Amino acid sequence: MKVILLKDVKNVGKVGEIKEVSDGYARNCLIKQGLAEEATAVKINSLNIKKGAQDYHRREEIKALTEEAKNLNGKTIIIKVKSGDNGKMFGSVTSKEIAEAINELGFNVDKKKILLKDSIKTFGVHAVDVKFLQDVIAKIKVSVENA
Repeated sequence: MKVILLKDVKNVGKVGEIKEVSDGYARNCLIKQGLAEEATAVKINSLNIKKGAQDYHRREEIKALTEEAKNLNGKTIIIKVKSGDNGKMFGSVTSKEIAEAINELGFNVDKKKILLKDSIKTFGVHAVDVKFLQDVIAKIKVSVENA
């Protein structure tokens, strides 16, 4: 019997997949527990339409993020930090502060997307990567200046 999986099932498949399983297993286990439903022509067509819509929205999201990364790439972000009498910084510049400065420029960037090995503890210009997706990375410069 062909079934459409409604949830991930170990050793069978993942959500949305159409699988061929034995009739008894389908009726007594998968359908009864709400893990799957019988794959009729209408339901298979509906699933294909839904997958097509999801693929389209995912492609549009990737296109938008790629465009945003392209616009952000190469920009210089200026962050003002207080310093002591000896010219040493108070504290450090973190990914949260960099994300807030980028958001002020009109970009929508979460602090988790800022790739910093350690927080910035010196004045000057530092290269920082902003990861939008696996392969979509924007390289920016963070200029830390004395306030």
